[in-house]
Order: sequence, then C-alpha cells, then structure tokens
Amino acid sequence: MFGEHAVVYGKPGIAMAIKPRVFVTVRNAKRPQRAKSPYIDGCFEAMGVMGSVYINSQIPSSSGLGSSAAVTVATLSAINDEFSLHKSREDIADMAFEIEKKVQKGRASPTDTTVSMYGGIVLISGGSRRRLPPQHMHLVIGDSLVSHSTAKMVELVGEQKKKHPEIVNPILDAIEGVSMSAIHHLNNPKELGRYMNMNHALLEALGVGHPQLSKIVLASREAGAFGAKITGAGGGGCMVALCPKQWKYRIAAAIEACEARAIITSIDTEGARMEKNV
Repeated sequence: MFGEHAVVYGKPGIAMAIKPRVFVTVRNAKRPQRAKSPYIDGCFEAMGVMGSVYINSQIPSSSGLGSSAAVTVATLSAINDEFSLHKSREDIADMAFEIEKKVQKGRASPTDTTVSMYGGIVLISGGSRRRLPPQHMHLVIGDSLVSHSTAKMVELVGEQKKKHPEIVNPILDAIEGVSMSAIHHLNNPKELGRYMNMNHALLEALGVGHPQLSKIVLASREAGAFGAKITGAGGGGCMVALCPKQWKYRIAAAIEACEARAIITSIDTEGARMEKNV
C-alpha cells in the first residue's frame, strides 16, 4: 500500500494481504527433484529437509504483488506441516525474510513476507511489525503485463542513492512521511487515495515508473478511483486503485481498455493456513 523502496532503508511501510492465494503442497519424498527456484530451494535448506513441492498460484509472478514472498511463506509452512517441525508463525516469517534477503542480495524488506504470513494490514518499521486494524477496502489491481525484476529495481534505486544522495534521500524521507500520515486515514478512502497519489509521484521520481503503469494509474483515476499507485518495485508489474464500491467494475474496465489485466479484490485478514481438499 505504502512505502515501497523506502522500506529497504529501514523506513516504515504499510502492506495489505489481498484475496488471491498461492497453494503449495509438500511431500516427504525419497528422491525429490530440485525446484529450480532459489526461493523454494532456500526453504528446504533452511528447514534442513528434502521433499517434493507442487505449486498452484493465483498471483502473477514478477508483477509487484509479492508472489515470491507468498510462495516462500507457503512453502515453509507446508514443509513445517509435512515434517512436523513445530515452527511458529514468527519463526516462519523470519525465515522467509532471510531467504528473500539472500536471493535478492541483501536488499529485501520483511514487508511482503510478514503480510503473507499474518494477513490483514501490517506496519513494518525497522525490525518491528505491527498489525493495524483491518479495513474493508474496494480495490482493483491493474497488472501492466510488463514483467520486471524486483532485485533490479531495488538495485537501480540503490545506485541512484549512491550517486545522488542529496536528491534520493529527501524522496525516501517524503515516502516515509506519506506512509506515517496514511496510517491515520485508513478508514477514510478519499484521504487515503490522496496519499496513494502522492506515493505514486514519489516512486516515479525515484525512477521506478513505467509508461504502461502511468497509463493505467491515470485511467483508474479518471474512471473514479479515490487514488492509484504503483504497488511493488515498479518498472512494470502492477498498480493498485482504491475505489468507491459502485465504480470498481468501471475502473476495472478502464484498466482493461489499456490492454492490462484487472483484478477486483479486497483485504484478506487471514494469512498462511493449512487447506483441506484443495
């Protein structure tokens, strides 16, 4: 929701779990095949076991919706259940963050892994996590269908920060200001939308925008969204629009008219869970 890129530098971020899910099944196998994913391989390595894994995801990958975090959290949770390892939810959230940080060369934040584990709305500030009161929001996700790399976008901002600290540091401070102000308006969609628009402008100033993202963000606002912004690392991937209930289908149509994919969704207050009969 708020704080992308700034969270990498210890500033606060606000994340929210949404309805689409990743389903992971793990089985104790004598001759498991490698998953060919550094995230999944990292899960088995962290747990100290070997097994087979099967994944069914409702979340598009490389889109800014935290798919890698969701897969990592779900895989660790499935390993924990299959092998009766008795890890707590906090243990798994911490392990998932460490795996993401390793794969992303030290430039990950605990935001996505925390919200995937616990669900709801979570404030990440430095090393602390705090769940915020859940709010019923009407959201439309716009998938630009432009693939991106979170690691590359985080690296780009890091390079800009080294080259131009006098420009980038104030932008990161402003993103922090937006995030901390937004906390007090989670139940006021009009005001929250204004903060989303501010956050989007600051992300574009960091250089993580993309022409297709800009197009669908503006189309969402013109169709009646309270606010719309990049969600995730940028450079492609997704945006999110906060909508009046009666206009969410119109906003979804405006996004799809821009040759993007629209996902109408809302908050999911439950994080990782064991499913039956999936």
